Amino acid sequence: MTKSIITIGAMVVALTIAFAQTAIGTDITMPAADIKAHATSTTNKNLIRSAMQAAPKKVSAAATIIIMNADGTMRTLREGTNGFTCMPDNPATPGPDPMCMDKTAMEWAGAWIAHKPPVSGKIGLMYMLAGGTNASNTDPYAKKPGVKNHWIKTGPHVMIVGADNSFYDMYPKHTDPDTSVPYVMWSGTPYQHLMIPIK
Repeated sequence: MTKSIITIGAMVVALTIAFAQTAIGTDITMPAADIKAHATSTTNKNLIRSAMQAAPKKVSAAATIIIMNADGTMRTLREGTNGFTCMPDNPATPGPDPMCMDKTAMEWAGAWIAHKPPVSGKIGLMYMLAGGTNASNTDPYAKKPGVKNHWIKTGPHVMIVGADNSFYDMYPKHTDPDTSVPYVMWSGTPYQHLMIPIK
């Protein structure tokens, strides 16, 4: 009888220890998942905050916020209601460059990214109120600045894209432009557009 009680007692202790270890293991793994979810949520909030710096407050507050994934696909961080789409700063560039664009400008940007000609005569508007940096004022696909590709840094500006060539002919097209006045970027390419400083 005493032996049975000792055996049952030992089993209860063993089960209690096993249960406690399982519970401890569960407690340790669950917060890790919560931490990851919290980190993702915090990252998304920071990306949204960055994207909203691109446009006037009332525009960015109602804009869709997207980010480009490493494989080139787009991910929506927040749905919007006003037809504008904003993207956060690109960490690969040396300066802040969040942008916000209307539907037509988004189509234009999609054509540029896909190396396809944009539809001419469909005028779009882009905001870059935090400024921007481009590897080239002449080459739409330059990856880094070089002696021949005319690296350019701009302050806060808006862009007009998709206009007819005759529109751009009214503005300077220098390879090393004065960024304090309106000028044409990527002149002579299908992606030429007007840069308009606002400060």
